[in-house]
Amino acid sequence: MKKELLAFVALLALAVPALSACGSDKPAASSDQQTGAAVKQVMTANLRGEPYTLDPAFASDTTSYWVIDHLYEGLYRYSQNGDISEGAAEKVEVSPDGKTYTFTLHPEMKWSNGDPLTAHDYEYSWKRVLNPQTAAYEPSALYYIQGAEAYNTGKGSVDDVQIKAKDDRTLIVGLKDPITYFPKIMMSRAYLPVNKKVVDADKNWASEAKGIVTNGPYTVESWDHNSQLTIAKSQSYWEKEKVTMETVHFKMVNEATTYYQMFKTGALDLIDSLPIDVIEQEKEKEEFKSFPDYSIYTYTFNVEEKPFTNAKIRQAFSYAIDRDILTKNVTKGGQLPAYGYTPFGVKTPSGKDFREEVAPYYQFDTSKAKQLLAEGLKEEGWTELPPITLKYSTAENHKKIAEALQEMFKQNLGVQVKLENQEWKTYIDTFKQKNFQIARMGWGGDYLDPLAMLELYTGKSSRNFTNWANPKFDELIEKAKVEQNEEARMKLLHDAETILMQDMPVIPIYFNNENYLNSKKIEGIRFSVTGTPDLRWAKRVAE
Repeated sequence: MKKELLAFVALLALAVPALSACGSDKPAASSDQQTGAAVKQVMTANLRGEPYTLDPAFASDTTSYWVIDHLYEGLYRYSQNGDISEGAAEKVEVSPDGKTYTFTLHPEMKWSNGDPLTAHDYEYSWKRVLNPQTAAYEPSALYYIQGAEAYNTGKGSVDDVQIKAKDDRTLIVGLKDPITYFPKIMMSRAYLPVNKKVVDADKNWASEAKGIVTNGPYTVESWDHNSQLTIAKSQSYWEKEKVTMETVHFKMVNEATTYYQMFKTGALDLIDSLPIDVIEQEKEKEEFKSFPDYSIYTYTFNVEEKPFTNAKIRQAFSYAIDRDILTKNVTKGGQLPAYGYTPFGVKTPSGKDFREEVAPYYQFDTSKAKQLLAEGLKEEGWTELPPITLKYSTAENHKKIAEALQEMFKQNLGVQVKLENQEWKTYIDTFKQKNFQIARMGWGGDYLDPLAMLELYTGKSSRNFTNWANPKFDELIEKAKVEQNEEARMKLLHDAETILMQDMPVIPIYFNNENYLNSKKIEGIRFSVTGTPDLRWAKRVAE
């Protein structure tokens, strides 16, 4: 979940240097810039925690995504320059009515265990995500396909789902409506393939390195849980000759000061989050890389948990937050205060950014916050608020933000809030089980469009953990999905966001800005506004 931007650099992805060292097996050779000696193509990055899962059907977080994006390949993928292009599909044909996609796979493709990769694998994998018994994270991402929603919600048969492997190389997909941006939708991890034989043989196939079979540029070489995960270049990948980095070690160090020191001593080649206290001193250094990110940092309400059953009380908490102070004095990393949900980064037909086409939905206003709180209490017949616990995942930066909000709620709203933190894997389960009143989270679009952000909160979305649903909001999103006129589509999305911000099931805090420290010894990492750093083209140029 994650990502942000600056109205300008909202365009796609950037390639820039990153990473370095740590031993491994058969590395490829690169000439050292100074000695001319062969340089081992090995690097070490930091995940900050244990991946929740490496099964793409259940992944929901950027920690898992970063690894998964290197292990599996969909029919589409991001190219080296950041464009969406054919991946496992050699050819894509679209019917004149825009509703039927015919994918032809590259010939002689294989899984990392030597099994042939076929169109049947994609059919199986997508229907596995849709199977209600699977309880996958993101089945709603496939609802664009005819029969998909009915099957997933128990109202239809799998036989009616228009995902059919015609033969080993041909997959035919029928959509409910013509969707010109369907390739963007397919960048969701729900569209990644898994190996049927492997999955059916062991329900825990993705929990250890030896069980994981991949079709992407890397395989899992080893997995020392809560310590280190290593991926190695796959010798079965159809474009293995274009993969430069042979081996990537992912450490799992969560304490910011510790992993920062590891970078400074050369034990880490890339860190994707800096301790807040060192950002200013690192900003002018060559290793510092800062990129806008199409994502938002939020606190999510469970609207079925008191006191956040009341919309005015939810709004009161939003008005009590001084986002300018928070981003300038607490986060300090180039984040932008969020006065709406959709981040900057999408140019509309008007020539403006989507975010700039409407006025801020709220502001910092203690009088308004207290007024809304009083009105909410009166509506509920309460004389005081019940005890409130704010939950966040364990990390130094998240802790500082939670403590700042705790103080703002106390000073600006007169409300005492208890803080509770949990380690990442536990926290993800807590969040998915909706076991919270208010909890830290974030969301980043899989593609650069307001729909990628707003669709999350529809009543049918499998990724909506707020317990909030609004029929009018759902109607606007459904209309926006099929609207062919871009100006009219943006109007529908603005109207939908207005409802979201009025009902306030989630508090936008800031639009994210990713800050990295990247070793000067590595070049070619692709940084993207919509995804995790792509390491396959990274090249180590010096020991």
